[in-house]
Amino acid sequence: MRVILAFDSFKGCISAEDACDAAAHAVRSVLPHADVVQLPLSDGGEGLVECVARMLPVSLITIPVHGPLHDEVSATYAISADGSTAYMEMAAASGLPLVPADKRNPLLTTTYGVGDMIADAAARHCRHIVMGIGGSATCDGGQGMLQSLADHGYAMPADPSSSPLPSVVVACDVTNPLYGDNGAARIFAPQKGATPEQVEQLEQSLRAFAQRTEELGIAERRLAHSPGTGAAGGLGYALVAYLNAELCSGIDTMLSLVSFDKHVQDADLVITGEGHSDEQTLMGKVPHGVLTRAEAAGVPVHLLSGGVDDADLLMQAGFATAGSINEGDGRHLCDLLIPETAKSNLVKSVIKLLKNITKTTY
Repeated sequence: MRVILAFDSFKGCISAEDACDAAAHAVRSVLPHADVVQLPLSDGGEGLVECVARMLPVSLITIPVHGPLHDEVSATYAISADGSTAYMEMAAASGLPLVPADKRNPLLTTTYGVGDMIADAAARHCRHIVMGIGGSATCDGGQGMLQSLADHGYAMPADPSSSPLPSVVVACDVTNPLYGDNGAARIFAPQKGATPEQVEQLEQSLRAFAQRTEELGIAERRLAHSPGTGAAGGLGYALVAYLNAELCSGIDTMLSLVSFDKHVQDADLVITGEGHSDEQTLMGKVPHGVLTRAEAAGVPVHLLSGGVDDADLLMQAGFATAGSINEGDGRHLCDLLIPETAKSNLVKSVIKLLKNITKTTY
């Protein structure tokens, strides 16, 4: 039997790699001769570099960059074995966890460090960049990144397609436009510490930035209204307008990077999961991306997450089963989030699942 383990992290609890390791231990205890393939995944935000480093032959590069508050932080990204492609997360330089809770103010935070990382990859002669842009502390429309690139000697040309910088693929599942009622400022800035008054200041700043970009002939007006340009506080807009980046589904990008379609071809079943699954899972989260690819290969997918709501809806969407690893465990949530507890419950759940499958199948 060939079993694919394709987990996202259980955020705040265990990493995708830890989840896959625990599940693999469980599979081998029930099916000692099974061919087990572990594919720790990310939806393209935090965890992209970790997943790539686990699955592909890469070198990890750690450099000093400007953090979201302009202070120096260390950021790590990966470079492929042939030196052609860099894999990075904007959050490594400009992520919300880098800002203390009492200092969170997106009027002050910057994407300058993202430009530092891009410039470093360019200096190492990388021709391509795959960037995850989840988890930002910023709402500067990517203007900090552009200033950093200019300071590194990369003046942005009027024609983005002629940029001397590497080509960029952005792993992004946010569909919000740059500005407006569903834009970067009004939807996401409050989560980054902005007051209602600051939200409106940020909204006007993003509108002004788009207008300047349009007046320079770098982008048409419709770009600011395109899905994904509001991602990472508008960084998506700057990447597309000034670096000619391509916005792609985060989980699809990750599944392609780890050659999921190849691995699943001869599989008998797939087990996936995340911290909490509900109807939002069906909007581009890791388990749904896994389900879509596995269904195309005719392979059943079982969902085991930390918590599960809307189980019937998830199964109607195609999951063979959808359950919580904590089912029947009456301990308080803070106890269930202890990593060792989560791994133990995942092991028990996978064992129970496989015994049920083998009982009914063989």
